[in-house]
Amino acid sequence: MSNYLKSNTCDEIVFSSFFKTHAKSLRNFLFYKFGNKDQAEDLTQEAFIKLWQNCASVPVEKAKSYIYTIANNSSLNEIKHKKVVLEYENNFTGADKTNENPEFILEEKQFKNKLLKAIEDLNETQRVAFLMHRIDQKKYSEIAEELNISVKAVEKRIHLALVELRKTIDFK
Repeated sequence: MSNYLKSNTCDEIVFSSFFKTHAKSLRNFLFYKFGNKDQAEDLTQEAFIKLWQNCASVPVEKAKSYIYTIANNSSLNEIKHKKVVLEYENNFTGADKTNENPEFILEEKQFKNKLLKAIEDLNETQRVAFLMHRIDQKKYSEIAEELNISVKAVEKRIHLALVELRKTIDFK
């Protein structure tokens, strides 16, 4: 009986409720790390599958930390894999089969890389607030509630993120 009270993560109703409560925020967390909804969705599912497989050893109080750790480790593994793929692509000398102007393609690619790098270089608090506002289309008050901070703090984080992005990208 005390074992049930200690860890009832294996109870389907508890697990289902936990999933409904935390799946979206975990998916968003991963989306902010990756910038790819499909990968974020896949890793979210993997984290919950691993939680279900190990539900007997993970108490419900520690389950949130557990899924975030699993998801974070999986995302780091994915990033390592992407680096290998990108290295291969950069070394591959296949012909470009698009009809667009090569200069335009290069400039677009450089700008996109510069923007993604600039977002990546933001500190975590600014990046999370900025992406929640710009990607999730959340209002400042919603962000403040989710992050458990004041609306003024959200405003400041997003403002500082925009200032930093402008500096880094050097808009003309």
